[in-house]
Amino acid sequence: MIALDASYVPRIEPETAAPGVRARGDAVRNFAFQVLAVLATVLGGWYLAWRWTASLNPDALGFAVVIAAAETLAYLGAVLFFLSIWRAEDPPAQPAPRTVNELRDEPLPHDRPIKVDVMLTTYDEPVGLVRLSVRDAKQLTYPFPLTVRVYVLDDGRRPEMRRMAGEEGVGYLSRATNEGYKAGNLRNGLEHSDGDLVVICDADTRPLPALLEETLGYFRDPSVAWVQTPQSFYDLDPGVRLPDWLARRARLGRAGRAVGRAIEAAFGPIAVGADRLGSDPRAFYHVVQRCRNWCNAAFCCGAGSVHRREAVMEGALTEFGAAVEAAVRPITERVPDRARRATLATALASQAARRIELTPYEFHVSEDIYTSIRLHAAPRPWRSVYHPRVLTRMLSPQDLLAWSIQRFKYASGTLDIALHDNPLRLRRLTAWQKVMYGATMYAYLAPLWVLPLMLAPLAFFFAGVTPVRAYDGEFAVRIVPFLLTSRLAVMVGTWGVPTWRGEQYHLASFWLNLRALVHVVARRPLRFPVTPKIASARRPLGLVVPHLVLLGAIAAGLVYRGVLLTRPLAAPGEATAYAANLFWSLHNAACLAPFVMAALVPRRQKEVVA
Repeated sequence: MIALDASYVPRIEPETAAPGVRARGDAVRNFAFQVLAVLATVLGGWYLAWRWTASLNPDALGFAVVIAAAETLAYLGAVLFFLSIWRAEDPPAQPAPRTVNELRDEPLPHDRPIKVDVMLTTYDEPVGLVRLSVRDAKQLTYPFPLTVRVYVLDDGRRPEMRRMAGEEGVGYLSRATNEGYKAGNLRNGLEHSDGDLVVICDADTRPLPALLEETLGYFRDPSVAWVQTPQSFYDLDPGVRLPDWLARRARLGRAGRAVGRAIEAAFGPIAVGADRLGSDPRAFYHVVQRCRNWCNAAFCCGAGSVHRREAVMEGALTEFGAAVEAAVRPITERVPDRARRATLATALASQAARRIELTPYEFHVSEDIYTSIRLHAAPRPWRSVYHPRVLTRMLSPQDLLAWSIQRFKYASGTLDIALHDNPLRLRRLTAWQKVMYGATMYAYLAPLWVLPLMLAPLAFFFAGVTPVRAYDGEFAVRIVPFLLTSRLAVMVGTWGVPTWRGEQYHLASFWLNLRALVHVVARRPLRFPVTPKIASARRPLGLVVPHLVLLGAIAAGLVYRGVLLTRPLAAPGEATAYAANLFWSLHNAACLAPFVMAALVPRRQKEVVA
């Protein structure tokens, strides 16, 4: 267990060189994935057409319709996922710019070196942890003269943090209130700095030396507003590679190693015991974000991103002007005389401007994606770039409680945007940008179909009720090709990136995402909790009560219906229905079990010193 205090120093340091990029952007693999995705979409539509027209169980029609609707929603989610990873395309590398005029469409009369502000936001994180981030930020390299200023933005207003910043020779900024939370903290940083570019880091973000050298070249294009780099964790348990685990732990020797290598050749690298909390971000960054470059839809994820100050401020001023106009219009439109209306509008605008906040970053729990949407939909067509190489390392959630706090914030923030400022309604977004943002938001609606589909086998086990007329050959012919081609499409589209743990946690997050959905629909205020950097001393069993109930019900149902099958008067087709529901129940249990184990068994940590 990591004991974080003011002297916290991990024994395992992050690499000083950026790791390489997975090989996935070739045209052949893109084409293979697209063919499989289209085939899976067609087969899924064929299956659903049959489900709605010929397979609904007339003896339990209401139940059958609910499950068919859940399958339809799940199918739409699969199609959106296919679209969101439709094509991998990396931006062409650009040489590092020498001066600020190489970043501007209107050159300054007197050219100068580029100014970069590195902003480390903190609230209650240990001073020792922030010190590590500060020291790494001070080691950033660049081939040309560059002005780099590092700022600690401390919303905790702590004397010891101020002292640390002074000892490290970096700037320290705090404010009287915590208005706007992280977004407000960043606004305060922008107000007290003047960098052309701004690097955003969380308290535990440890930038690698090449961060600026590899990203600043993209800003040669004056329309690039920000560059997002992949986030990576330096404290994840790497696990044991499957061939080694089979050879040593399972004591199968050379035969086990050979089997393990064959499995990895088919499915990619597999590490037993790795990433027990489902924190590995590669599936999101190296697949989803990377596949949004081609349509200018990669969004900002906060830490590890570099921003053009001009773009952020221009977007804020545009929103500010629109808010002032909206505040004044209801009053001025009642004045019929045009001249008087203009005079009144000027007077009222001055008063309204004093009451409306200028927010370079949206005051929101998901300020990063919110600001991304605003800039993508701005009158000036700002671009985003996703850089495919890891250039920052962070501390992963330390236990299931920290993981749940972080993911609830993501879910509630994204769903709140979907409800109140849905990007699908923004006319300046392109069709593909709407698809990409829509796919992100739709994924958090998964409980609407995951929960009914998880409960469906229990209806059969305990009541003998099925959503289909029969689990017969026609059912298998319709659904099996869709499931197989979908799995093949995902394998090809994510080749080289482990996704199974992420899929498990996506399904196991049904209760957390359902709570987030209820929270947003009920219009409860969003909270801005900081993800704890210290593991809790207690096991968060309350987080897994729904999962334990489901696992217990699955086990009881399997036994109960299995005993009934031994009856001499078992109904025709009951054994087939039992087999089909057994398969789906085991899949569900395999996804729920790691989530439960994460709460029951403490995570193994890399060795640290305090």
